[in-house]
Amino acid sequence: MTLMRQRSIALAMVAVLLVGCGDDAAEQATSTSAVASTTTRAPSTTSTTTTVRPTTTTSTTEVPTTTTTTIVATTTTSEALPVPLAAPPPRAKEPIVELGTLEMPKIGVSRPLFEGVSLTVLDNGPGHWPGTAMPGRIGNVVIGGHRTSHDRPFRNIDQMVPGDEMILTTSEGRFVYRVTSTEIVTPDAIRVIDQTPAFTATLFACHPVGSTKERFIVHFELYNP
Repeated sequence: MTLMRQRSIALAMVAVLLVGCGDDAAEQATSTSAVASTTTRAPSTTSTTTTVRPTTTTSTTEVPTTTTTTIVATTTTSEALPVPLAAPPPRAKEPIVELGTLEMPKIGVSRPLFEGVSLTVLDNGPGHWPGTAMPGRIGNVVIGGHRTSHDRPFRNIDQMVPGDEMILTTSEGRFVYRVTSTEIVTPDAIRVIDQTPAFTATLFACHPVGSTKERFIVHFELYNP
């Protein structure tokens, strides 16, 4: 392979590689290299052969390259869902801790809200299931109460219908929830305490009145998040 052919192949490879920089850059590199390798021979006028090599001036104009970097700001809001604690023994000795108040105007309820769902706590009023969402927070606020014993705060929760309000007030504020649905389940339907990536609440109590055979469930969603 002649030296000239080797150089031609090399230049072709350079041109191909520079295509990634843009068509203009590749064309300019190929043109510049070709001009630099051109040889012109003058015709002979005497018995002496004189080779005249023209002077080649290569002018390269650099095109400024502007690189624009776009930074996209991404805001990710992620809050871990609460993790409900296991149900305590029915008569566990728990401290009586008042969290705030619970109101249900539709059925005339306005009672203190306590922390815990053992009978020790529920005998004093509605209780918040430990580990479930706190009022006004993301997740499912789970609250239990009596229907037949003590002051029976949840006696008439079966009268609650979609749109009825429950107001939970704590040191963090006043939170209004509205009923979305009701259902009757067996005592082993632990799914009712599952946490959600939304602002929900669930009330539960024994059903029917005077029996522990089933549970009456009322589901809510936060109305004023």
